Amino acid sequence: MQTITSRLGTVRTRLDQACQQAGRPVADVQLLAVSKTQPADAVRAAHAAGQCAFGENYVQEALDKIAALADLRAQLSWHLIGPLQSNKTRVVAEAFDWVHSIDRLKVAERLAEQRPAHLPPLNVCLQVNISAEASKSGVAAADVAALARAVDALPRLRLRGLMAIPEPAADLAAQRIPHRALRELFEQLRASGLSRLDTLSMGMSADLEAAVQEGATVVRVGTAVFGGRA
Repeated sequence: MQTITSRLGTVRTRLDQACQQAGRPVADVQLLAVSKTQPADAVRAAHAAGQCAFGENYVQEALDKIAALADLRAQLSWHLIGPLQSNKTRVVAEAFDWVHSIDRLKVAERLAEQRPAHLPPLNVCLQVNISAEASKSGVAAADVAALARAVDALPRLRLRGLMAIPEPAADLAAQRIPHRALRELFEQLRASGLSRLDTLSMGMSADLEAAVQEGATVVRVGTAVFGGRA
């Protein structure tokens, strides 16, 4: 039976090889371990194996985990990667380091108002519905620029970049297409004056190689790190 340590090692090897094939330094791509539905002890084990950044989808589950791992708080970076409802913004603004799933100005405005002054600005990404799927959250590609400018102007937030969950595709070439589209959007934003943007959050267990080829700076990997969901 594989341990979290051995799975992490396997994922890091995949990431190293993907960066090598893309001609990129491995330091350019951060591994975000998606710990949704995993117990706090699994996060603790991953941290002991050298992992510090963790992604959560469900706010209350994440808050319980953050509290259970309070002794490690200074060493861990907590990222909300799931949908965020307006009534949950205060606790997210108080507890998280990153939010990857901003797709409405109202949510960003509430996070900006509610981020405590003693904390550094909350890092945020805009979630883009890059494959235009009716079932997916995210801002439409055509509306990204206007939302990005509005969010970038808010206090207590730092707009870092874009996030997407592309429609699954069967092979590397097909997987690269939506990741390339997200990168091109990102580059357009930077060229339009948002030159501080530095984060492309894209790629998961099944398509991280395609994402790295197209410029991902954060890959979000859950099952390959932790095994099956509880």
